[in-house]
Amino acid sequence: MDYQLIIFDWDGTLMDSTAHITHCMHRAISTLSLEPLSDTQVSHIIGLGLHEAVQTLYPDADAATWTALADCYRQTWVNTPESTPLFAHAEALLGRLNEQNILLGVATGKSRRGLDRALQQTGLGDLFVSTRCADECHSKPHPQMLMELMDYAGVTSDQTLMIGDTEFDLMMAHNAGADSLGITHGAHPELTLKAANPRAIVHDLYQVEKWLARPDTEF
Repeated sequence: MDYQLIIFDWDGTLMDSTAHITHCMHRAISTLSLEPLSDTQVSHIIGLGLHEAVQTLYPDADAATWTALADCYRQTWVNTPESTPLFAHAEALLGRLNEQNILLGVATGKSRRGLDRALQQTGLGDLFVSTRCADECHSKPHPQMLMELMDYAGVTSDQTLMIGDTEFDLMMAHNAGADSLGITHGAHPELTLKAANPRAIVHDLYQVEKWLARPDTEF
C-alpha cells in the first residue's frame, strides 16, 4: 500500500514523554489527595483528551473533581519542566517521508497550546501539512481528528495510515476507515495494541521506516 497521508500521534509515538506525563498526573493526584493510582492505570489514559482522561481515571468522581484534577495537572505540567526528547530516528523518519512527498499530519491528545510548543521546541512544525488536537475535536477514539486531516489533505481513508502507541490511536483509525500501525515504545503494551487489530506492530521508529518500505515485514 502506498500511503499518501501518514498521521502520527505525538506523546509516546514521536516524543518520549510517557514517563513525564505519568509523573505529572501522579503529582496532581497527590496534591488533591485523591486515591493513588498505579503507573499502569495512569499511563493507560495517555492519548485521550485531558477531560476524558481524568474521567476515565476517576469514573465515580463528580464534575468538580474532574475539573480540579485537569486544572491541577495543567499547572503541574507547567511547573515541572523536564526535557522530553524525541524518540531516536523521529526527525530522520519524518524528513525522509517528507522528501518522498508523503503528506504528514499529527493527531494528538495534547492541547493546541501544548502541541504548538512542542513543534516549536523540536523545529518539526514545517514538516506537517496539518495537525489536530484534543481541545479542537472529539477525543480519540472518535474519528473526527482523522476525518478532518484527510479532508484537509484531500485524500481518502484507504490512502491514510495512522501510527500510534495506544489503543485509542488504533481504534480512531479503525473508526475513520484508515489503516493503523502500532508502536510499542510508548504507553500501551503490545497485547493491548494487538487487540485493536492494526495492520502491524513495530517496536521503534527504525522499524516504522522498514515496514513502510516492505509492509509484509514482521518484527
